[in-house]
Amino acid sequence: MRILDTHLHLVYPERFSYPWLSGAPAINRAWPVEAYFAEAEALGIESALHMEVDVAEADMLAETQFMATVHPKVVGAIAACRPESADFPALLETLAGMDHVKGLRRILHEAPDTLSQSELFAENIKRLAVHRLSFDLCLRADQLPIGIALVDKAPDVQFVLDHCGVPDVAGNGLDPWRAYIGEMARRPNVAAKVSGIVAYARPDWTVDDLRPFAEHVIESFGWDRVVWGSDHPVCTKTADLTRWVEATREIVAGASEDEQARLLHRNAEHFYRVGGH
Repeated sequence: MRILDTHLHLVYPERFSYPWLSGAPAINRAWPVEAYFAEAEALGIESALHMEVDVAEADMLAETQFMATVHPKVVGAIAACRPESADFPALLETLAGMDHVKGLRRILHEAPDTLSQSELFAENIKRLAVHRLSFDLCLRADQLPIGIALVDKAPDVQFVLDHCGVPDVAGNGLDPWRAYIGEMARRPNVAAKVSGIVAYARPDWTVDDLRPFAEHVIESFGWDRVVWGSDHPVCTKTADLTRWVEATREIVAGASEDEQARLLHRNAEHFYRVGGH
């Protein structure tokens, strides 16, 4: 079963500045595309979307431009943006003119809750709809209610909830996360990404530690509104790419071939407009 990875981070310190990596010594190095596909291809990952890596603001556009030609199997990019800025509409027009840009993201899980709640932020997010660009929501579990509030202000925009809503996997923090996920799933313009949970697990995690989080997301959103992402190299904090892919396949082993295809590539091609969708 082929995989389209919707959440690949490529890191090129010689090209771009990543201020946050100084606080993440375990992954603070170059992560080039060739090294990723050397492992990924054997796992059935045939293509990937580059997810912005929270580069310094001055490097955001350059990072997005670079990903257009970084590798033939990187079939699109989710670009960094600042919807809280009055300059956002001009940036959006530029990004919308790039065929390889499939969506946008502004990291919110390390930002003040108020950032995404301003009227300017919401009005700027609403602008994505006319360009058929999605917005990836990266929120902590406790922030899911503010994510729901933002989604409700932009009902015509396709949102993708990253990392299963960032639950506390290590602490088995199922509640109130489960209720928040159920509420988010009631919004038809939101899809969920089964990704990231490895990084929030204990270093000695087992598949059964991950299973209730992945299964609740799939059950809540349904097989038509879930996509898969590696979150590489962040996943290497507690595993490697191979182990995360193997864990995913074990978790969904009881699903039909059609359901697995929807999770692993077909839905992503639709939501991110890959391959003529």
